[in-house]
Amino acid sequence: KNRRMASGRDGSNSTTNLTNQFVQPAWRVALWSVAYSTVLAVAVFGNLIVIWIILAHKRMRTVTNYFLLNLAFADVSMAAFNTLINFIYATHGEWYFGEVYCRFHNFFPVTAVFASIYSMTAIAIDRYMAIIHPLKHRLSAKATMGVIVCIWSLAVVLAFPLCYFSTTRTLPRRTLCYVSWPRTADDPFMYHIIVTVLVYLLPLVVMGITYTIVGVTLWGSEIPGDSSDNYLGQLQAKRKVVKMMIIVVVTFALCWLPYHVYFIVTGLNKRLSKWKYIQQVYLSVLWLAMSSTMYNPIIYCCLNSRFRAGFKKVFRWCPFVRVSSYDELELQNTRLRPSSMCTLSRANTSLLSKDKSTCSRGNRSKLNSQQDNKDS
Repeated sequence: KNRRMASGRDGSNSTTNLTNQFVQPAWRVALWSVAYSTVLAVAVFGNLIVIWIILAHKRMRTVTNYFLLNLAFADVSMAAFNTLINFIYATHGEWYFGEVYCRFHNFFPVTAVFASIYSMTAIAIDRYMAIIHPLKHRLSAKATMGVIVCIWSLAVVLAFPLCYFSTTRTLPRRTLCYVSWPRTADDPFMYHIIVTVLVYLLPLVVMGITYTIVGVTLWGSEIPGDSSDNYLGQLQAKRKVVKMMIIVVVTFALCWLPYHVYFIVTGLNKRLSKWKYIQQVYLSVLWLAMSSTMYNPIIYCCLNSRFRAGFKKVFRWCPFVRVSSYDELELQNTRLRPSSMCTLSRANTSLLSKDKSTCSRGNRSKLNSQQDNKDS
């Protein structure tokens, strides 16, 4: 997604230029290298740790976390395969990586971003169903995987034109990678408008509506139901999950907004592409968009005790990181607390009493939903 529109313009507008106008001073390249390398390192290692935490601990295998796993996979893939290549091409204005990778380079970021934002949308809808309609059936593990497969399939369909029309062109002094649209004047701009609507505006509107309804329900002035410690603890856990996901969505929206605005503005006013500082503007908005891949692991670690415990386990070799017994319990399989058949502790929230006469049906329903809502 990132270089695809710029590549298209470079290919169409610069094919008559024999010189490379994108050469920058060494100090400026060094500064941008540090900035992009930081994004690459944090995004790759952070998201790989998130993937490990979810896959290696049975307690983390919830519907919400499966979608977070898909989100982490999309982010780490885009960071690994596109961030550095985007930076090199945007800095030098020359393509060094061949036609096959040119097609992949233009195709995969759209696919990954689509998978990322629709994973967030799926989480928003799942939270909405769990909180607004708690008695309805939740997604099973198999159904969740089916949704994830559908998300990636639709992403491939949306991004396929970029792969199909991508090509390279060798000029006397440099090689270009760009999308050779049939109608050079109109197709790039129209395609980006479609992508902006489908991969930015539409899912953000859906998430905005669902989280607004959920927020009003969870943070309403009057809390429906009983005021027992168990219910209030469950409510607090739901609020934490929703708060974390709202921060994830807002971060994504802010990171990608300048990028979409950049291409809409330069598409409407093509003279801006020849502005003296346009390359620096592009590198800035590209860095911000790429940086969206590195924030989620930081957010999870700061706002979710189970992910924080997982990160502590990974970095326990650091002298200032201490893994407590509570951290160990956070990622263990849950068990019923022996002292009470109807009250669950924070570290033991997944199994209900097998004695159905002990707890009311309403309490069993709330306790069943607690595993999915407690700290995600």
